[in-house]
Amino acid sequence: MSGGGTQKSLRKALGALKDTTTVSLAKVNSGYKELDISIVRATNHVERQAKEKHIRAIFAAVSATRPRADVAYCIHALARRLSKTHNWAVALKTLIVIHRALREVDPTFHEELVNYGKSRSHMLNMAHFKDDSSPSAWDYSAWVRSYALFLEERLECFRVLKYDLEIDRPRTKELDTAELLEQLPALQQLLYRVLGCQPQGAAVDNFVIQVALSLVASESTKIYQAISYGTANLVDKVWNDPSFLNQKVRILQIILLN
Repeated sequence: MSGGGTQKSLRKALGALKDTTTVSLAKVNSGYKELDISIVRATNHVERQAKEKHIRAIFAAVSATRPRADVAYCIHALARRLSKTHNWAVALKTLIVIHRALREVDPTFHEELVNYGKSRSHMLNMAHFKDDSSPSAWDYSAWVRSYALFLEERLECFRVLKYDLEIDRPRTKELDTAELLEQLPALQQLLYRVLGCQPQGAAVDNFVIQVALSLVASESTKIYQAISYGTANLVDKVWNDPSFLNQKVRILQIILLN
């Protein structure tokens, strides 16, 4: 067996050992045993898509019917998983769980995530994340950082818009000028983060990255649609109401960015 193959096998064995150890500790020490085990299994070191049953168990723990303390614990556990790992697969699968929860769980999860970010350094800040175990892992790490930036911007966009574009229809057609001037820059920045998620190098052919990328791509149409509706609304206001003349410079800046 080649040296590279031996190292890869060793990394897989060590990853499996870490996952097994973490599950064993959860069974003994955790007050949220089943949830902790589901998180580890949904975000393990195995370089393939997580099993749906583990992801669903996490979603059940962060639903609106659960006590807020349970939701807060789950977010903290996911944040801890992200902050402690140096493995691209664990980091990416954790981000996928968070992304899917934002899309599939009720809006209270968004609010809890925003509040968590206010009280602590933001859990999605992965600017310094790096898996240097192999040249391919470097490419995967770069994409993980881009994906985390997109999710961070997605959460900020929710904070500004007060709704989720993936769940609700775009409302930029009906906004007044002040609201448009606040929301359009947030949407433009989110679209910029979408464009930044184009994979490079080995990341192009990675299946787990393709799973995450499909989630990002599916949202790009609604983001662009919201920007287009808002820009058309803004143009209409500019040319049909003279009272907006003193705001034209700011408005034109937004329009030109599109």
